[in-house]
Amino acid sequence: MFTAARDSTTGSRAAMAELCELYWPPLYAFARRRGHTIEEAQDLTQAFFARLLEKRTVEAADPERGRFRSFLLASFKHFAANERERQQARKRGGGQLPIALEFESAEAHYAAEPADTLTPEALFERRWAQGVIDRAMATLRAECVGSRKEATFDRVQDLIIGDKTPGGYAAAARMLNTTEGALKVTIHRLRRRFRALLRAEIGATVSDDSEIDDEIRHLMSVLGEHHPPSTLG
Repeated sequence: MFTAARDSTTGSRAAMAELCELYWPPLYAFARRRGHTIEEAQDLTQAFFARLLEKRTVEAADPERGRFRSFLLASFKHFAANERERQQARKRGGGQLPIALEFESAEAHYAAEPADTLTPEALFERRWAQGVIDRAMATLRAECVGSRKEATFDRVQDLIIGDKTPGGYAAAARMLNTTEGALKVTIHRLRRRFRALLRAEIGATVSDDSEIDDEIRHLMSVLGEHHPPSTLG
């Protein structure tokens, strides 16, 4: 996706839209943590991505490993620091993006963050990492719905990325009227598929597949104890 977004082709706009979906919530959280009001953060985020699409700024991004997030954050900082751009945000804000920015959801996520524990940059990284996890998990759930295994997925979702369910495997097995051994096999398969989807999500944001493992290690370090390495790596 990253490479496609940098190309001057018709499909690059769709690829850029996908990158917007992944990166706008972390940038919104960054703006809020930097002290911008809800309205200011919304205007800045919308205007920034509208400009990104209009000016094709992403073509200047260095495709070397780990640089795209840094490039995007640095570009956003520069954009936000420019008072003239901020004053024009409302004029450019509406209807120019190929995706809908669900600011209510982004603000709810921001409000749930600990108040003074993360820098704006660290919060940006965590929202990016959690967004990747959420997208992979949403795809996995859609696949389970398609194969009529929605109830199983909903019951064991927390077990896929760590034993966070009260009672663990035994309780989940009782709820699903199956054996603990059979449930472990199911969860093993779901974890394997989840890891494949996670790699696909990461792969869409790098210029070369050789960078995926490093990016996953970075994601794990950002999320820390929230997701055990054995479930993500």
